[in-house]
Amino acid sequence: MPRFAAGVVRFQNNVYPEKQDLFEELSKGQSPEALFITCSDSRVETALITQTEPGELFICRNAGNIVPPHTEHTGGMTASIEYAVAVLKVPHIVVCGHTECGAMKGAMNPEGLCSLPHVRKWLGYSKAAVDIVDSLAPEATEEERMKLLIEQNVLLQLQHLRTHPAVAAALAKGTVELHGWVYDIRTGEVEAFDEAEKRFITVDARYAAQIKELAGQHSCAA
Repeated sequence: MPRFAAGVVRFQNNVYPEKQDLFEELSKGQSPEALFITCSDSRVETALITQTEPGELFICRNAGNIVPPHTEHTGGMTASIEYAVAVLKVPHIVVCGHTECGAMKGAMNPEGLCSLPHVRKWLGYSKAAVDIVDSLAPEATEEERMKLLIEQNVLLQLQHLRTHPAVAAALAKGTVELHGWVYDIRTGEVEAFDEAEKRFITVDARYAAQIKELAGQHSCAA
């Protein structure tokens, strides 16, 4: 804790003064560009990966970057998704999985979770992804199966997102876009699902047109 407290002091003395105008503007409200759903894993640092500033991402984190399908049961994920889409009007929702995910290892081997009943039940929301892997790659190596599971889990959670009324309505109106990402902890690479190719490709390839347009806007502004 002393290290964390010292970090707060450095933030207050060094970082905050440099961004004071930003924080004063954020004190009036927020208008994030995306709802970013990712894993609680301490190795996944959203702002560092996306190079975003405070106020740009509305972040939900949990074990396995899971989105329970919509039901009448109210939970933290359900409420946060509803608020982000219906109130904040985020134009993008990202579900971001990652390599070496402990939750996905647990989903693949639920028999090892007997002493963690809540974790086991939570990972039941990834069961369909495990079944897909068992069907598509029964003879694959453990490493290959895990890579496929991480990807299939992201796609499954995107399906679950579509069952949430606020998301379904926004999709019907064309005011929100869904994105599936996988972050590689060791290499720093991020892959995004491409609907046209039906596979994960690097973000620079997936968003090539948008990145080019953004670069052009910055060039004009300069």
